[in-house]
Amino acid sequence: MNVVDSSVWLEYFSGGAKAEIFAKVISDRKRLVVPVITIYEVFKKMRAELDDDSALEAVTHMEMGNVVVLDTILAKNAATISSRLKLPMADALIYATAQLYNATLWTMDKHFKDLPNVKYFPRLNNAR
Repeated sequence: MNVVDSSVWLEYFSGGAKAEIFAKVISDRKRLVVPVITIYEVFKKMRAELDDDSALEAVTHMEMGNVVVLDTILAKNAATISSRLKLPMADALIYATAQLYNATLWTMDKHFKDLPNVKYFPRLNNAR
């Protein structure tokens, strides 16, 4: 199983330098776990930088994976992870979802860099 965080989705949708690396993981929909918080983050950013139609198209693509909604179990696990690892709320929810599904987390976010079961890809200097 794979979780793709918001930084990877945005790189993929923008056709960034690393989009091809992420395309294979994203296209494996049966193994793709999509935390609902990533839908929020991607939709918000794409609406702000592009337009509603682009944001809705991106979300439709994301919903082809296995969307995981926030429930009390996930919320408690994320809160524990946030306290233990000093992760911001959204990152803790994403990481907790990856752990819940025994998934690899694909990210460009340095908060996850040294955590287990993470495939970290550093951003280019001039990237977001």
